[in-house]
Amino acid sequence: MPAARSRLSRTAVAAPAAALILGTLAVATPANAAAPIGDSSSAAKELNGTHPAWATPQADAGAVADSAPATARIYLAGQDTAGLAALAKSVSDPSSPAYGSYLSTDQVQARFGASQAQVKAVKAWVTGAGLTVGQTTAHYVEVSGTSAAMAKAFGTKIHTYRTADGTHRAPASDAVVPSQVAGAVLAVSGLSDVVHKNVSHAVSVREAEAKADAARLAAGNLKKPDATLPTVPTCSENGYGSKTAAGAPQGYEKNEPFAPCSYLPSQLRKAYGVTDAKVTGKGARIAIIDAYGLDSMQADANHFATLHGDKPFAAGQYSEVVTKDKWTHQDECGDWSGEEALDVEMAHGLAPNAQVTYVGGNSCYDQDLYDAMATVVDKHLADVVSNSWGEIMHGKSGDLDPAVIAADNQLFQLGAVQGIGFTFSSGDCGDSSPGAAATGVNCQADSNQAQADWPSASPWVTSVGGSTLELADKAGHYGHEVSMGDQRSVLSDDQKSWNPYPGFFYFGGGGGVSKDFQQPWYQKGVVSDRIAKTAADGSSSATPLRATPDIAMSGDLVAATLVGYTANGTYSEGGYGGTSVSAPETAAMLADAIEARGGRAIGFANPALYDRAGTKAFNDVNDSAVHNKFGNVVDLGTVGGVLKVRLYKVAADYGLSAKRGYDTATGVGTPGKDFFDSFRLGRKH
Repeated sequence: MPAARSRLSRTAVAAPAAALILGTLAVATPANAAAPIGDSSSAAKELNGTHPAWATPQADAGAVADSAPATARIYLAGQDTAGLAALAKSVSDPSSPAYGSYLSTDQVQARFGASQAQVKAVKAWVTGAGLTVGQTTAHYVEVSGTSAAMAKAFGTKIHTYRTADGTHRAPASDAVVPSQVAGAVLAVSGLSDVVHKNVSHAVSVREAEAKADAARLAAGNLKKPDATLPTVPTCSENGYGSKTAAGAPQGYEKNEPFAPCSYLPSQLRKAYGVTDAKVTGKGARIAIIDAYGLDSMQADANHFATLHGDKPFAAGQYSEVVTKDKWTHQDECGDWSGEEALDVEMAHGLAPNAQVTYVGGNSCYDQDLYDAMATVVDKHLADVVSNSWGEIMHGKSGDLDPAVIAADNQLFQLGAVQGIGFTFSSGDCGDSSPGAAATGVNCQADSNQAQADWPSASPWVTSVGGSTLELADKAGHYGHEVSMGDQRSVLSDDQKSWNPYPGFFYFGGGGGVSKDFQQPWYQKGVVSDRIAKTAADGSSSATPLRATPDIAMSGDLVAATLVGYTANGTYSEGGYGGTSVSAPETAAMLADAIEARGGRAIGFANPALYDRAGTKAFNDVNDSAVHNKFGNVVDLGTVGGVLKVRLYKVAADYGLSAKRGYDTATGVGTPGKDFFDSFRLGRKH
């Protein structure tokens, strides 16, 4: 069974951590260029990590029956893996003479795609072992058959193993690809059947409160508000902290203000300089990838825009690639409607004239979301791709499948050489550690260490973290920003104190230094060794590692973003938070930047973003730089029909904080006043 992803996430198959580094970098290592088919110098290739760490001799429950059905996906290496990585770097690097010299889709396939000889050799190998060839694309060959045939093809027996969540099958040793096709095979997935269920990087305020209350019934409900507090839901509508929660007990500060009303796209455009720069994303194309598809999406987005003073999509401006007849695993994956609505409405809201294409995966499983990404790359449907899903790389039930990493990284590079950039949300669980997961409402309980999430940790994507944006007024003028992270308490039954106090970790932007990837070239000189040589789990590295996120934007639940869509026949609106807000915001900002630079694609954006680090193109978010008068807020709203009062301490992420310069909470910062001018004028400012 393939691994599954949820709205913001996907699942992992176990593999040794050391194998992840080697397996992932394999796509980009010159020594790993695909060998010619039949080259006498070729040797059989062991697929590190296909035998997972949890498949121990002590847990071995015996061999799978020879007749048991089995499936696998064989990812193709293509003709020149080293050349692909080198070109992806050179066309993305502003200091390179080849910067912006992108290839067409046909040129990419001819130069880097799998050759007919490679595909023919792979098919001959697997059919010779008794397997049946299924779907074949430019990227992979799917095979099926008996476990005996699978064992013959990959040189390893398939056994069952006892685990904490039942019995699972896996290769008894690492799979081996024979020499005649070693140069044609990038990676293989599906030999193990462990599936990890993940959480979403987007969550509504209502959902988050319901989760928190269900887990902590002893926190107390406000059944009758104190007479000095409002008796209806209340928020600060004239800017962050514009309305004081008089009558509430003292919290972290005196006279805590009410939380801001959910932000509108028009306010975000003003805050991040879109309005003043007079850019709209005209001429740029954004793709949004989630699972499934909301039938009413375009109508809902148009209704939402019109209700709040914006223009709906013009004829032909919005399109969808959705194959409803092929949807699977909906019970496991859940409802993605809120995620989709959030992503589409944020993209349109911050880049109102950009083309938007929604591509729905057939499930939240790894393979289906990969196929959605491949559709965007192979058909060149966009300049910027927004993705609000991800997963932990290391869990109690195993580590992420190296095949997922290798295949994804190859796809990101294929996009980069065409001028296509990917943004990924960094997660909503701080450092994704077990400590954060103990109380965080959007965490993966399976985590066994502090870590950066995938695909956000890939060196070939723009990892987007979150901030708490404080607007100066109702119009949306920028006030201040701190890192995205909240501690939460509720009003006690006697309405005289907060319970618990101080509050527990509730919600926060993701990030951290990944021990699985070396530092990419664009982070050198910007991310200090002090940060880059210590992984999120505290382990030291002799060489710098990949740090995340790269950039951040507004995404906190305390300063939520308004989203509207139709559910069960009724259109409604509510506040949403998470780095799932930040990712489509950033994709839209990059679309606006494409317009600012005359319609020329930016492609993989990280080198250009880091080239501007430390300039006025970014707001350097620093939690301790300025005393923030309105740093903590009281939220008064209804949950399940009950009026409740909650106290939040902001800038309180778990394991992460924003400091001067690059940090693992907000990266190089949030888009600043010169962000668009730096692209328009071709200089950093």
